[in-house]
Amino acid sequence: MEKTLDPRFIRTRKLIMDAFMALVIEKDFKDITIKDITQKATINRATFYYHFFDKYDLMETVLSEDILREVLKDVTSHEALTPKVLHDIFISLITFQSGLANQCSRSYEAFTPKIETVVKEAMGRAFKKLLKQQYSTWPTEKLELHSIMLSWSLYGMSMKFVKNGDLPSEDLMKDTFNTLLNVEQYA
Repeated sequence: MEKTLDPRFIRTRKLIMDAFMALVIEKDFKDITIKDITQKATINRATFYYHFFDKYDLMETVLSEDILREVLKDVTSHEALTPKVLHDIFISLITFQSGLANQCSRSYEAFTPKIETVVKEAMGRAFKKLLKQQYSTWPTEKLELHSIMLSWSLYGMSMKFVKNGDLPSEDLMKDTFNTLLNVEQYA
């Protein structure tokens, strides 16, 4: 049996991830040690290293597998990209970023570069898949460029409004999302 399907493997991995998230609330990321994580998760160091390379690998896994799951569910639950879909994803991103900033305020700044990388890459893959369904004749390079444009734009916009603490007007969002999806003008 493959180790990733073994319930013990899954349970231990979740235990480590949960311990890490609890520590992130209590301490700055830079101050969290592998010893802290293993003590909180009640496992030994060898078990930790069986699952993760280091605390940065653990942070990336927590972000991509656990925390970001809700945002990606919003992206992948749609069959086509529309301004309404982009609006929903944008709001989901703002909720995700705000929640992370509030829940993990002590370590949020340390997470920001990794959050950005993980979010943009994961959303880019999801957007590429949706665009491929919607524009099946597009070459791969065009699909990749549009998916990057969408993921980076939405991420950047969400960060701006999380830092400002307010949302743009509905009209501004509608215009922006229409512009982002107006692929015909570039065809």
